[in-house]
Parts: sequence; structure tokens; C-alpha cells
Amino acid sequence: MPASSDSRGKSSIQTSVPEIASPNGGPVYQRLVLKLSGESLAGPQESGIHAETIQGMAHEVKEICDLGVQVAIVVGGGNFFRGTRQKELAIDRATGDYMGMLATVINGLAMLDALEKAGCHTRLLSAIEMHQVAEPFIRRRATRHLEKGRVVIFAAGTGNPYFSTDTAAALRAMEIKAQVILKATRVDGVYDADPEKVKGAKKFETITYLDVLQKGLSVMDATAISLCMDNQMPIVVFNMTVPGNLKRVVLGERVGSVVTMA
Repeated sequence: MPASSDSRGKSSIQTSVPEIASPNGGPVYQRLVLKLSGESLAGPQESGIHAETIQGMAHEVKEICDLGVQVAIVVGGGNFFRGTRQKELAIDRATGDYMGMLATVINGLAMLDALEKAGCHTRLLSAIEMHQVAEPFIRRRATRHLEKGRVVIFAAGTGNPYFSTDTAAALRAMEIKAQVILKATRVDGVYDADPEKVKGAKKFETITYLDVLQKGLSVMDATAISLCMDNQMPIVVFNMTVPGNLKRVVLGERVGSVVTMA
């Protein structure tokens, strides 16, 4: 059920996260942040943007928008440039991070175009001002876009070097009062080792923030996990390459792994 507003325009979004599926079979989340890595947009390619992949993602998002869910998307830029992996170029860390932020804007524009073609009204908000291509990030404006049923894409990370797009996803989720972060990956949850490399890796149906940090699991970086833990923001890690998985998560089905306090 979509969020409602009273006569003064105040959102009535509930901040508690339902633990079971909605009794009427509807979505269990009213507002969420979907974290997409840049690499996921490359699909089977090593870099760049794969047309069929991004179109498929757009249609998946359209499905949950049709359920009345308010969707915000945070995109990475690793399919074009990742500052922390450019040691051979001897680029200053801060400069490399800014280059990575610009890569996320490219991905944001591509996702905006795909979503609009899929029938979703979409707005691109950038943490680095570039008025010709994106709106500046303003928290209240972002919230208002969501209340009007628009998909909001957050680009350029936090706008600061040394912070990943995972941390940006956590930060934006707190700011817009989302109920959950959905972390889209190529595997179906959180494992104690990389299941693509280690045969017999153990999957966690649920796991705590502390266990993720102590075990050094690559769910999100430590800053993002700590921010979610401090604000009790649940994270659902799932495989978005399986068609329909995003909708299943939103409808409360057991898909992927859940990271919570306990």
C-alpha cells in the first residue's frame, strides 16, 4: 500500500519493518532503497552497460512500483571506473574517488532512461551538482518525489571521497526514512565464503551486523554496515539476476539473506 499524506503534506510512512508478509498479499515494504553495483549493469560484459541487463532491471523495478512501493536506487560505478582499484595509474585516492562518482552519474542517466522507457516516472539526484543532467540532492525534494510515485536515483555517492556507494546507500536510506536496503548481487544471499569460488560455502538465512563485521563478510563495507547497525536498518541481500526475485522480496517471500540486529 502506498504512503499517504495528511492535509499538511506530512508523510505517514511507517518506519518499522514488517516481519511477515502482508496479510492481504501486498508488499511488506512501502519505501525502500535498492543498491545496484556498477558491475551488475555490465551484465555478461567486463565493463560498460549491457542493454538487455539494464532493461530487465528497469522492468523488475516497474513491477514493484505498480504495487505502490516507493523506490529509491543507489548506483555504483565500477563498470566504468573504481578509484580504489587504480593503483597502477598512481592517481590520488580522492581524485580517483571523484572519478568514480562521475561514473555513477553515467550509470544513473542510463538507468533513468531505461526506467522512463519501462513506464516509470524517474528523477536523477546527484550529490555533486551538475544542473544540466541531474537535480542536486536535497533530502526533502527526494522524499517529495517518492511520495508522488516517482523512482528516485541517487548518483555520485555521498559527494565525498573515501566513502563507497554502499555507504551512500545506507546514508540515503536513513535520510529518506526507508524501511529496508535491498542489496542486489549475483549470488542468492550472504555466504561464509565466495560461493562462486568455494564449493560448499555456507549460506546464512539471517545474520547480525556484528557477525558480518567480525567475520569480514563482503556484504557491504564496514562503514555502511556500522551505519545500518547504529540505525537498525535491515539489509536484504538477494540475487537480482533471477527474474522476479525483486518482487518476491518486496512481497515478503524468503529470498536471499537478511542482515539485522538479531
